[in-house]
Amino acid sequence: MKDIVSVKSKVLEGLNAAQEQAVTFGAGPLLIIAGAGTGKTTVLTRRIMYLIEQGLATPDEILALTFTEKAAGEMNDRLDLLMDLGYKHVNISTFHAFAKQILEDYALDIGLPGDFKILNDTQAWILVSKHLSEFNLNYYKPLGNPTKFIHALLKHFERAKREGVTPENYLKYAQELRLATDSPIKLKRKKAKLPDALDPEEIKRIEEIAEAFHRYQKLILDLGFLDYNDLISYTIRLFRQRPKILDKLRAQYKYILVDEFQDTDLAQYELVKLLAAPKNNITVVGDDDQSIYKFRGASVSNIMKFEEDYPKLSKITLTDNYRSAQKILDLSYDFIQLNNPERLETKLKISKRLASHKESVGEIAVLHAENAYAEAVLVCDKIEELVAEQNLTYNDFAILARANDHADTFLAELSKRGMPYIFVANRGLYKKPFIVDLISYLKLLDNYHESQQVFRVLNFQKFRLPTEDLVNATHLAKKKGLSIYEILKDQPEGLRLSNEGKQQVQNFLTILGRHTKLAADAHTTALLLTILADLGITRDLAENGHERSEDIGLLRKFYGKAQEFESESDDKTLKGFLNLIETEQQAGSSGELSADPNAGPEAVKVLTIHAAKGLEFACVFVVNMVDARFPSRDRREQIELPQALANEIFSEGDVHLMEERRLFYVAATRAKDYLFLTWADDYGGSRAKQPSRFLLETHMAAPRAKTESAGQVKFTKPQMLPLPSIQKYPIPESFSWSSISTFLKCPLEYKYKYLYQLPLPGNAYASFGSSIHKAIQLFSQNVKQRANLRQGDLFAKPSAADAFEYPPLSALHKFYEQNWISDWYPNASEQENFKKRGYRLLENYYNRLTSQKLVPWEIEKFFRLKLGAYKYNGVIDCIFENANGSIAIVDYKTTLHPRTKLERVDKKQLLSYQLAAQEFFGRKVSSLCYWDLEDLANPIEFTGKPEEITEVREELLADIEQIVEAVNSDSFGDLDRHKSHDCQFRNFEN
Repeated sequence: MKDIVSVKSKVLEGLNAAQEQAVTFGAGPLLIIAGAGTGKTTVLTRRIMYLIEQGLATPDEILALTFTEKAAGEMNDRLDLLMDLGYKHVNISTFHAFAKQILEDYALDIGLPGDFKILNDTQAWILVSKHLSEFNLNYYKPLGNPTKFIHALLKHFERAKREGVTPENYLKYAQELRLATDSPIKLKRKKAKLPDALDPEEIKRIEEIAEAFHRYQKLILDLGFLDYNDLISYTIRLFRQRPKILDKLRAQYKYILVDEFQDTDLAQYELVKLLAAPKNNITVVGDDDQSIYKFRGASVSNIMKFEEDYPKLSKITLTDNYRSAQKILDLSYDFIQLNNPERLETKLKISKRLASHKESVGEIAVLHAENAYAEAVLVCDKIEELVAEQNLTYNDFAILARANDHADTFLAELSKRGMPYIFVANRGLYKKPFIVDLISYLKLLDNYHESQQVFRVLNFQKFRLPTEDLVNATHLAKKKGLSIYEILKDQPEGLRLSNEGKQQVQNFLTILGRHTKLAADAHTTALLLTILADLGITRDLAENGHERSEDIGLLRKFYGKAQEFESESDDKTLKGFLNLIETEQQAGSSGELSADPNAGPEAVKVLTIHAAKGLEFACVFVVNMVDARFPSRDRREQIELPQALANEIFSEGDVHLMEERRLFYVAATRAKDYLFLTWADDYGGSRAKQPSRFLLETHMAAPRAKTESAGQVKFTKPQMLPLPSIQKYPIPESFSWSSISTFLKCPLEYKYKYLYQLPLPGNAYASFGSSIHKAIQLFSQNVKQRANLRQGDLFAKPSAADAFEYPPLSALHKFYEQNWISDWYPNASEQENFKKRGYRLLENYYNRLTSQKLVPWEIEKFFRLKLGAYKYNGVIDCIFENANGSIAIVDYKTTLHPRTKLERVDKKQLLSYQLAAQEFFGRKVSSLCYWDLEDLANPIEFTGKPEEITEVREELLADIEQIVEAVNSDSFGDLDRHKSHDCQFRNFEN
């Protein structure tokens, strides 16, 4: 276990009385009611450290569950700050990631495919639409639009799974309904929770849904898929059907902590209850006033029911707020009282009034405008005013809307003024102008005659025609009934082009023709990178990275989409990729999109209130506060779950209105010092809007402004503030050997690859190395699973392995062929030469493994270290365990010329692995092995001395500090070592 002597003084440092009580709580169930800004993440991480420090649990005996990767990452970061070195085996995970981890280990124990893939919502829609004929639908299959109800059905299946209802449960219920029609005995119906009135048509409808649910589940399982909710439901099934496995996991996880407990659904709560029993050392942290995810299945009743399920639990309430001014807290508290008596405060007879620890009084105001455009102007004026007068930066501001669509006018005004902003949305990738342009060009490579796409592309900077030329070409195309492409290609009589226009047209036709030839056979990602380079897009993004940070993020997401398509599809060409995008759009998807509010340079954040959960800002604008927008209208489910199957316990009163009030409470408590509530009279339509009832309930309603004439818009001249001279990108959250070595070789490459994260061209050696590593990884995992034994001395022949039969060499070759990456080879002949060489290298690896009777202990093993104030992450290729518990670390290389002596850079990398093994794994290293797969007869082996380990730690920290300095000063192109060699990335700066 990690040495924690140095952190004992830190565990309780700076905690208030209630926080300390929560951190030092012993065994048994604990409910921590943590109001907004009361330090719940601090309490959770300090509690983890306290459990370790007091010897109540080792790191790998603690499980912490939360809802987002971001929240899990934040908890990891807090633990890093508490511990001097890296730490091991504290499982901090999202619910779905934890369940996936369990099922990957035990899927076969309940009949699931061991190599299952996860199906997202859009993929599920596509799958069902392709197999719709296999569903016996009548009620939910309108003749005019056969796929109309697919979304509703999938949403219904999701709801059922979140409430713990399986397809078998649903079928059984439908069968009971059918049987009950033959029996007039009321008692029988009551016992089965069946309704008194049994409408034959209603029974048919429920039978149809039950059969469709069953068919859907069988379909995805037959194809090797699980959806996200299956991860939880099948883990619960595993626990119930395989009690020995459950007992093993119960013994492993002695203490369980759950963050944001009010956001759990019924199935997630059931999973936690099963795992925590019988000792019930479970700590849950939550706040019923911040339960805002009912649309995702979150059950606020879970936090209400916790006391009932654990009558001996202890309760601690955190009310000391370290975020917001008291005036903001008072408004929020008084407002949420309207949800009484359905709140924990009244049910548990506790006080949840928050007390601020901030000195500032806080400012709250209503901004009222004539129309939506004027509202956006008011908001931007206020931002500029506060930036100028209150020493705030753009990062201090958030514009919170009830829905993504409500943000449009604010984005337009911010853009018009040149104010930097980040729009944090979870959808809409294919609607972003930058991506629309890119897709338009890609579509041209498949069909030249789409005039709409040609028109858009001719407005690209690379091809931009003079306006008069474009108008003439478009007019003549319409007149002749031809496409714009045909007009430009054939240039018939009547087409008048300027000399500049003629040159641009020739440029357009030449580049388009070249890319069209490539598109016939090239993989989508390679084609995409070529297009980006040829059109000057990569250069433009690189040169203007600060100003175009949003476009860089969009491109990164789009390129990732292409990579995902290639990994999952046999047809890796552009045509297949465009077909996928078209199918997703038919499924109602506008492209998944996720933006990190903290990524990129300084900017105003524009986001929905749901997306703002867990964030905080000096100044918050809650916008569009009018009737029917916020609170929104209640929309009932298209297909409701029968009450007899529903396990949710609903509150009395208006459930939707209470959820909307909680949403406003969350929005208001994001603000530290300034809270502005904005609304307008006119958002279009024939009637003036009424102010939100929430403005009345907070006593913040203002008298209606006088309007001049309907539809009249007043334009005000924006007062542009100068942007900061350097809009800094944030310091990277972590560093790796790859990022550090890239920086040392070429700072500009680091900037574009790791800071901007631009998709950049690869090379044949990287593709080849990745193919080899993936094949070895999969084969080694197969060997490990077969052996299931502890490896003896690294080079000795363990008796337990004598009888072990390795998979044949052909299995390794098969993994190689299945995972071959064919990108970035200069030609087919060169690719074939690389591939043949790969077979030889893999045979060398196979012979080494089998002749020495080696069985891997860990493959592609992740580690994390703390170096000063920074995190250093990495992955070790392979680790073998010796009989005495020490380990041998192996790093594979695929270099053309085997080395007899290690260069300093290679030795430094291996020494960093020894540092990781000692501090993260807590294991003694017997040897560091450099395996050049070209010549495994003479592997290089050594062990780092203590002084060498100290030296490599200091060197890595110095390297990281140099990167941080370059990020802060944006001086990547000015470093002397970069000037010393000719580099493709330097061209971006010229």
